[in-house]
Amino acid sequence: MGGGKVPVRPIPRKYGNKKVEADGHIFDSKREERYYQELKYRKMAGEITDIKIQPEYELQSRFKVGKNTIRPITYIADFEITLKGGKKQVIDVKGFKTKDYRIKRKLFLFKYPDVEFLEVK
Repeated sequence: MGGGKVPVRPIPRKYGNKKVEADGHIFDSKREERYYQELKYRKMAGEITDIKIQPEYELQSRFKVGKNTIRPITYIADFEITLKGGKKQVIDVKGFKTKDYRIKRKLFLFKYPDVEFLEVK
């Protein structure tokens, strides 16, 4: 046999989405990247004052059980925006709602009642 390289097939993504790059950010799907472009236009129009990409929220703090430390539970949203009046919105662009997502969404709504949570399909 020759010493040639064996071609490697890319592993298909679980939900069929493809990562997309824009402005130095990697998005999990084309849909998420398109929504980011929409948010940029809204910011240029003055409707939005700030856009955060993949902000992380702590849902349950780290704690100890005996000698074991239990890691915190976190939720990473797709976007957090601040509207012109100062109101914050957390946005998740979803094609499919996993069981973990549904649980974390409920925990987020409980812990952050003053932040509006939007799901974009």
